[in-house]
Amino acid sequence: MTNAHNPDAPEGATGILVLADGTIVWGRGFGATGSAVGEVCFNTAMTGYQEVMTDPSYAGQIVTFTFPHIGNTGTNDEDVEADSPHALGCIVREDITAPSNFRDQKPFDQWMAENGRIGISGVDTRALTRRIREAGAPNAVIAYDPEGKFDIDELLAKARGWAGLEGMDLAKEVTGHQTQLWDKGGMWRLGHGYAPLEELEASSTTRPHVVAIDYGAKRNIFRNLVKAGAKVTVVPAETSYEEIMALQPAGVFLSNGPGDPAATGEYAVPVIRQLLEQDIPLFGICLGHQMLALAAGAKTVKMHQGHRGANHPVQRIGGGWDATEGLVEITSMNHGFAVDSETLPDNIHETHKSLFDSSNCGIEIIGKRAFGVQYHPEASPGPQDSFYLFEKFVGGLS
Repeated sequence: MTNAHNPDAPEGATGILVLADGTIVWGRGFGATGSAVGEVCFNTAMTGYQEVMTDPSYAGQIVTFTFPHIGNTGTNDEDVEADSPHALGCIVREDITAPSNFRDQKPFDQWMAENGRIGISGVDTRALTRRIREAGAPNAVIAYDPEGKFDIDELLAKARGWAGLEGMDLAKEVTGHQTQLWDKGGMWRLGHGYAPLEELEASSTTRPHVVAIDYGAKRNIFRNLVKAGAKVTVVPAETSYEEIMALQPAGVFLSNGPGDPAATGEYAVPVIRQLLEQDIPLFGICLGHQMLALAAGAKTVKMHQGHRGANHPVQRIGGGWDATEGLVEITSMNHGFAVDSETLPDNIHETHKSLFDSSNCGIEIIGKRAFGVQYHPEASPGPQDSFYLFEKFVGGLS
């Protein structure tokens, strides 16, 4: 049988993905009804779908999960990286099943619906991932209608009319809008949750003060800074140099975030350059790493397919690692733009590279107390391969 509203659709199709090149992918919708337009990417992680959906770096994107069973552990209030989801939707192979985990509080499909996010199941995610690898991340519309009613021409026009992520500043949309002390806890323990700030108060006067610029930060970054010994104040993306210095920081952290670093850099890079001129210690992750490189004179580029997953090998390079030179860290990544290694000026020392494609994954600025990494050490792959970066940053503050 065929769908009466769309004769070419298979029976039971209530979800659709329409790519800008005219490709149509049918599936079974779940979560919220409606449609959303964005860039389709893929993530290779086997766990952490709730963290992925709430990571602000996924703003403007539709995530294809390569692992077939998504939703099996349900959702809970602790495994989120922001106040609300930022990924537009997700594409999965198998239908969402009843959750089976003692920490579950709500089924994933219900969580998606309540948070206004669209999902499609029943998709050959291997074929879609292969298409992204070969042709690049496409613009597309994801849609769900319980009755299977879709105006394909309208959805196609919407996909083709979307400008894409290149040149787009999304940090303004996902940043927090108030300056505030990070008071949402430290590291998590089973049965206890996140350690409350009160447990840190006794030593807060001796902790170095880190001002974290929020371009779309994940919460676990702040927790790791606290774990490493810092007191953290979070400020909005467009905070000025003068406002940052008024907080008397011992160091400044540059967070991850979505969109094109060159676009966000229009207002962020001048601030970072002023901080560099004053030799303020700086540590950047992902988008923050890219903008630190821009501030030092390098350039960034849009990647063909990006890096997204919890299993990316990164090697330490550059000759400054002593006995650990060449050591490989297993890292978590989420980025569609990268620092162009060919444009690194003489004042930037390359410290890490991807073993997948040799792209840049880490820099230090010579003569400054400033460094950054492309990957996400706070995601705890390895699981502790990269925590030393937080210790290096906080340990070097006074």
